[in-house]
Parts: sequence; C-alpha cells; structure tokens
Amino acid sequence: MTIKSLHLFPTFKYLPEILTFVLLSLFLQGCNNSDKSSNKSFSIQQKTQKYTQPTTLKGKVSNGKSAISAGEIKVTDYKDKLVASTQLQKGSHYSVTVPAGTVLPVILTFYPDGNDSTDKDKLISVAIYTSIKKYDINELTTLIAKRAKKLGGYTHSNMVLAADSTIGIPDANKTTTGFRGDPTKQYGGWH
Repeated sequence: MTIKSLHLFPTFKYLPEILTFVLLSLFLQGCNNSDKSSNKSFSIQQKTQKYTQPTTLKGKVSNGKSAISAGEIKVTDYKDKLVASTQLQKGSHYSVTVPAGTVLPVILTFYPDGNDSTDKDKLISVAIYTSIKKYDINELTTLIAKRAKKLGGYTHSNMVLAADSTIGIPDANKTTTGFRGDPTKQYGGWH
C-alpha cells in the first residue's frame, strides 16, 4: 500500500468510534422494540389461589377507639363481585363462609349500620392466602389495603410494602431481606 492509496479511505481514522456508535444505536433500538404490552414497572407474578372448598373466615371488627358491635361485612372478589356477607349482631366478632371456587384476593369490607355511612366509615381487610382464616378488620388493615391497591393491587409484595410503609417497625425486628417471620401476624398486618 502506498501513501496515495491511504487517501482513498480517509474514514478509517474514525472507524472505532463509528462502529461503537452504530452498535450502541442498534442495542438501544432493540431495547425500544421490546414487548410494548408489558408493564413499565417490575412486578413479581403471584400464583393464583382459590378456595377449593367452602371456607369460613373469622375475625374481629374494631375502630381506633373500641370494638364495633353492629354493621354488615361484605366479601367481594378481585372483580368486585359479592361472594358472601354477614351481619355483626351484639358483638365485634364475625364469621362468614366463602364458597368453593372463589379466587383470591377477596376483600372483606365492613359497613356500619345506618343509611348515612360514607366511604370514610368503611373498614377493609384483604385475604390473599387460602391458608390464613383469621382476618381482623380495623383502621390499620384499611390503611394497608388502600396503600397496597395504590401500589398496583393486592399481591403479597404490595401488601408487605404497604404494611412496612404504613406502620413503624423497629429496625431491630427486620432482617436484610425484610420481615422476619409472618409479617401479617408479627406486625398486626392485614388480618
């Protein structure tokens, strides 16, 4: 090769930069064309659970001041379809049977007696596991359920995040992976 032939290809001087730019452009274009139907946020998929047989859920209804002894509890599925209901009668403890085949999560909503009750009077608790049968309904479970719904729905991860951000947990009771043990029982979580 002579010096005159090198002048025919003057772009070889910038070839590494050009190749880097082209490869980077192709990589970024591939990232933009990924599955556009997927959610923009990261979420862990939770296996769908359902009650395989009629299941009785029990618990206690209370507000910040005392136990509540009158009102109605409606159990709805994740599509807001009514699946069961019961009345509190002269006591704050309830028991309601959810039919077999009901897909979780189910939302237990307490409505106080009287026609003048508003949305702010409602109390909520959410069942996300078939193995847990006790769900208290109170102001704390309501805050956790509302926070989990804002986070994207009633999944285990959202419920744990909601419980963690709603109530104060001493750092000594946490491990590096989050809660130690069952967060629903240890910290007065969503049941």
